[in-house]
Amino acid sequence: MDVISVIRTKRDRGRLSDEQIDWVVDAYTRGAVADEQMSSLAMAILLNGMDRAEIARWTAAMIDSGERMDFSSLSRPTADKHSTGGVGDKITLPLAPLVAACGAAVPQLSGRGLGHTGGTLDKLESVPGWRASLSNEEMLAVLDDAGAVICAAGDGLAPADKKLYALRDVTGTVESIPLIASSIMSKKIAEGTGSLVLDVKVGSGAFMKSLEDARELAATMVGLGTDHGVRTVALLTDMSVPLGLTAGNALEVRESVEVLAGGGPADVVDLTLALAREMLAAAGLPDADPAKALADGSAMDVWRRMIRAQGGDPDAVLPTARERQVIVAPATGVLTALDAYKVGVAAWRLGAGRARKEDSVQAGAGVEWHARPGQRVQEGAPLLTLHTDTPEKFPYATEALEGAFTVDPAAAAFDPAPIVLDRIA
Repeated sequence: MDVISVIRTKRDRGRLSDEQIDWVVDAYTRGAVADEQMSSLAMAILLNGMDRAEIARWTAAMIDSGERMDFSSLSRPTADKHSTGGVGDKITLPLAPLVAACGAAVPQLSGRGLGHTGGTLDKLESVPGWRASLSNEEMLAVLDDAGAVICAAGDGLAPADKKLYALRDVTGTVESIPLIASSIMSKKIAEGTGSLVLDVKVGSGAFMKSLEDARELAATMVGLGTDHGVRTVALLTDMSVPLGLTAGNALEVRESVEVLAGGGPADVVDLTLALAREMLAAAGLPDADPAKALADGSAMDVWRRMIRAQGGDPDAVLPTARERQVIVAPATGVLTALDAYKVGVAAWRLGAGRARKEDSVQAGAGVEWHARPGQRVQEGAPLLTLHTDTPEKFPYATEALEGAFTVDPAAAAFDPAPIVLDRIA
């Protein structure tokens, strides 16, 4: 085997053999294939695709690059959730403790930001003292104590994906359906959860821009999970408008705590509850009431135990950016559009995301919007607030926001469209 032959096969629209897939995934994990060579192969896969058998083999090779976890010692059924990435998508933060408060164990392995989309671990690391990296023993201990854990995949879990995940972020190959599906499912299957709910985003702020592509990705992942004995269901959810009222790290943690306290934006609450019901049903707890667990404070109690168990201080003041810039409404009227992708790029440019895989992120950076599509705004009133520690980034962020919103003086206020678009099981 040699990597040039593997690259050429996929470049020329050929089908990779099982032997080629097994070899190249293993060789890249060992360092025998260089980043630039795997970048070339990833781009060829993005452009030319993979068939169902190739994706299944690629996923199996990613799983086999490391260990598998076992949660059979837990007294609760396990349920996990994964989002394909969006703007303002802080759902994991309130969702994991909410589902745990209803009786399931939630071993939530999460990732960092990819491109214009935020990363759950980056968000939680804005909580003083909180640790993303846990050993398998520590992860089990947090699950026993709190019922939920949100952490990074350990070095032994699908190490091939850990390397490739970071590489895709900086080489323009994030949007490949085979690579998205195998990345997500290799970690989730190796993690050992009994059931999995997928939140597949659709729209300008998602990697899947059309319902057709989103359904293809969802069906691919549901098939991979089912084939490996994991009860898997997918919801297709709207990401044409960013979720909630913030995109950033500490900004989104603050908003998530508001949801756990019984408040927060309606769209974040609605999606959190929809996913919680799916997770509880998949875990064999269909009669549990997540709305009650939000209202009575039990989900907040789990959040506080979970944060403390991972070294964080749930009472600490969250970081804020040193500099702010306000963009005002250009007219009085109804906000008819707010483009999720452009908002995500602006947050990324302000420091909430990475341009290179070794970059750090700013805890306080991001974008806050003061109205959602369908609501009336007043000329000159704040519409967006940009947050960053590095004010020289403001011009690049405002450039990204050109055409991101529309205020129509003649439009009537309207209710938001349903956030859940379809369900695939």
